[in-house]
Amino acid sequence: MRRQAAVSLLTVAILFIGAWTSQAAADAVLDKAYFAGGCFWCMEEAFEKVEGVLSVTSGYMGGTVANPSYEDVSAGRTGHAESVEVVYDPAKVSYQKLLDAFWRNVDPVTPNAQFCDHGSQYRSAVFFQNDQEKREAEASKQAIEQSKRFKDPIVTQIVMAAQFYPAEEYHQDFYKKNPVRYKFYKYNCGRARRLEELWGKP
Repeated sequence: MRRQAAVSLLTVAILFIGAWTSQAAADAVLDKAYFAGGCFWCMEEAFEKVEGVLSVTSGYMGGTVANPSYEDVSAGRTGHAESVEVVYDPAKVSYQKLLDAFWRNVDPVTPNAQFCDHGSQYRSAVFFQNDQEKREAEASKQAIEQSKRFKDPIVTQIVMAAQFYPAEEYHQDFYKKNPVRYKFYKYNCGRARRLEELWGKP
């Protein structure tokens, strides 16, 4: 009887701890941030490596057409930029850290292009949602300008976030689902080579 009672108490304790852990996870305050840095496949990979980031969704932002398709965005017909929605835990990673990761993964001095992709749909941008994000984004840009790292002006946009439209399902986690095709594209686009030229080795 004692053994059964002990097992029962242990079971109750495990269930209680499990429920408490699940509730704590549910109660965690998560936040979202939005960036454009050329090919959204590559920006997904970059942000998903940041500790504290829970998920990254490829999509479109900054245009004038509702529910745009990839074909229309990539043809430059909607005004959108290929963008990512970053869901993160602010208790584990700050917005400033996300900005650091963003800058390190874009070419901020080439207008309306990123690496081999050209057109306003591939522009780089920070889409802020409130005054605090705007201040931090502008301060991070100013810090880079004051560092005199680049001889050319920084053309990355810092603009108010608009409606975010998730891209088609086949674009999500493309670098994981199609690793060979993704690596072929990334290498031939010259992304890593240009980033090292701009920022130094990772």
